[in-house]
Amino acid sequence: MDAIVPMTILFVILPWIVFHYVTKWKAMKGFTPEDEASLTDIRNSADRLEDRLRTMERIMDDEVPDWRSRHEL
Repeated sequence: MDAIVPMTILFVILPWIVFHYVTKWKAMKGFTPEDEASLTDIRNSADRLEDRLRTMERIMDDEVPDWRSRHEL
């Protein structure tokens, strides 16, 4: 009688918890619309920063032609 509770936990409750979360994880495979919107915003920000960096490099190339060779790591 003393082993009924631990056996119930071991063979019923723990597998139920595992299967429950496995089902939840499988249902969440794709991106949510909020995730997609965030990724789009991040991509747009990265594109804008890349454009700014290219502009700065063009300005530096015109103003200080050998700046790259002096600051290469």
